Amino acid sequence: MKKIQHWFGLMSVVTALGLAVNSQPAQAQVAYGSYVGIGPTVGFTEDSQLGGVLAFRYKLLETPISFRTQALIGKGTAIVPTVSYDIPLNWQTDAYLGAGLVINSSDAVSPVGNKISFALQPGIDYVVPNSNTVIFGNAIIAFDAYRNSGSTALSLQGGVGLRF
Repeated sequence: MKKIQHWFGLMSVVTALGLAVNSQPAQAQVAYGSYVGIGPTVGFTEDSQLGGVLAFRYKLLETPISFRTQALIGKGTAIVPTVSYDIPLNWQTDAYLGAGLVINSSDAVSPVGNKISFALQPGIDYVVPNSNTVIFGNAIIAFDAYRNSGSTALSLQGGVGLRF
């Protein structure tokens, strides 16, 4: 529990520093920005399972960096905060690669394992033209994600979000 509190404190400081560094006048961004979304998730490894995902993205203005957090809810629950590098493919579409942590809420196996582990998150966001709707999809690859075996966990998730 102390590790989780320490980690959230560290992420708060990093977020505050990121916002302070990027406190220049805002300008219109190409295509899209931050969003909150919901959808299904599928864990494919040791304890395969279906579940749901709540997704959040905060896009830093004028930089190709985003803060993302996903809550994966299955037999167990995991929170996966990441920092991503965003690569625009066109006016509506971004591909990205994020790195972060998997934080599990209990001993129950979530779609991405049952212990705190390092994660990579490749994905894609697509904004439906002339709307605030985002369609997102990604994978989470959690390394050393299981207490008993140390295996890698893989989950796929996607859904629909609302830009803000």
